Amino acid sequence: MASGRLGAVDLAATTNTLVYTVPADTVATVNISMCNRNAIPIAVRLAHLDGAIGTIAVEDWIEYDKSINDVLERTGVVMSVGSTIVAYSDTANVSVQVWGWEESI
Repeated sequence: MASGRLGAVDLAATTNTLVYTVPADTVATVNISMCNRNAIPIAVRLAHLDGAIGTIAVEDWIEYDKSINDVLERTGVVMSVGSTIVAYSDTANVSVQVWGWEESI
């Protein structure tokens, strides 16, 4: 199974963006990094969904309108088959990376 960097995106402003989906017959443990490349603070959101991106329920958000000046990291996020990580920023110039490891089930 894969390990290392599992997904990376450069966010467009005000758009929920899929960063990573756990493949079929696989579980994953991941770390997520959001890097603000702007010279000003921004607001970001991060969601962990049980399935494909669609309507994000209130309980799916693990960060919501969190103000960051530089980097936000979440570690040790355990994910099941088909789970997704979705990121959002109120401003462009934000990089998101998901890294970790996948394991067959």
